[in-house]
Amino acid sequence: MGGMSGDDPLITARAQVLHDLQARRHADSASVSALEESVSHRGWWLSQWPDGREFVAGLVAQDVQDALFDSVGRWPLCTACDILDQHALTIEPELGADPHWVCPESGIVVSPLGALR
Repeated sequence: MGGMSGDDPLITARAQVLHDLQARRHADSASVSALEESVSHRGWWLSQWPDGREFVAGLVAQDVQDALFDSVGRWPLCTACDILDQHALTIEPELGADPHWVCPESGIVVSPLGALR
């Protein structure tokens, strides 16, 4: 992913979250439409707050997580730790650059956003 200043943070965010949905076999029509809705909403948000560029990807991931929680449940599930109760990874920092998926139970950093396996 290039560091060119012309990069559209919404296109980058969409690609990262779509990759992670696909990696965990959740890229169905409901998930992709939740993603499109978030990208559209965050486009408006970004027009109001241009300095939020570096936060957009993490926010889109959180939006999709919230949308999926109501329909399919927790996503993405943690597969990194030994805790048997199903739990989802969270995005950290919650509002910051360079978002990562982190296990909230063990603190393990599982993957950068857009690089889940």
